[in-house]
Amino acid sequence: MSSSRPRRPLPRRARVTLGLAATASVALTASACAPKASTTSAASTNSASASALDCSPSTLALYKKGQLTVATDSPAYSPWFDNNNPSDGKGFESAVAYAVAQQLGFSKDQVKWVVEPFDDSYAPGSKNFDFDINEVSITSQRAQAVDFSTGYYTANQGVLVLGKSKYAGATSLSQLKGAKIGVQVGTTSYQAVNDILKPTQQVSVFNSTDDEVSALQNGQVDAIVTDMPTVFYLASAELDGGKILGQFSYDGGSAPEQFGLLLAKGSGLTSCVNQAIAKLTSSGELKTITDQWLSASADVPELKQ
Repeated sequence: MSSSRPRRPLPRRARVTLGLAATASVALTASACAPKASTTSAASTNSASASALDCSPSTLALYKKGQLTVATDSPAYSPWFDNNNPSDGKGFESAVAYAVAQQLGFSKDQVKWVVEPFDDSYAPGSKNFDFDINEVSITSQRAQAVDFSTGYYTANQGVLVLGKSKYAGATSLSQLKGAKIGVQVGTTSYQAVNDILKPTQQVSVFNSTDDEVSALQNGQVDAIVTDMPTVFYLASAELDGGKILGQFSYDGGSAPEQFGLLLAKGSGLTSCVNQAIAKLTSSGELKTITDQWLSASADVPELKQ
């Protein structure tokens, strides 16, 4: 999504691991260009030094005293979450949320989850959560209305086609120039396609991933572009005969696309969340979480011009 995206309603199912997804109708042998966790600064940071921060639960500016309130959309999808149950600690973003909570001094039972639709999360105004974790890409436009943490995941874009498509043998972005590309509304994938692929046909924008998948199956579009973990899920669980062509990075003209924890504008919690992510990065725990839930991206070749 990139997600930077709203997701579509899907029937719930047991978690499809990326390791299984990588074997589903995807024959890829080229070298990898894997997304990695990153510590690049987000649009919103605090000038206090990390070493001087007092981030004990009793001092934090919390939405509700004594608990850490974390938001995400519903349904919550694999591999980001497990079986639409963010509170089980399974899935990449659930694991990241609990790791941040632990760094802030909260036990698992002190973390309370609330539902926040993707598009509403970065709208101006007060929030009913301490932070939102929902594959939200850090952008300067969104950062005018909300705070972002430093990035916890660098998201590459993935290209998904049907195995029987005339584009199924494409090995470069230039070979997709004439393809009809589908993306989801409200995502950075739209800009990525126009800025990087520069297709000769107008990009088709859909309200939901369900609509994208239907359009691909029905021949209305030749390819879908979205974030790599979602591409894996679609190829393994939603499409018969889907094929992942590869991945490409998109920096939006400044820096690699990253997902950040989203907080209310001017939140007193932002600096402490940044400190927590810095500790998870330096200790290697963030990499361990990333490898556990998103490692299959490493087997996908990079698509170049």
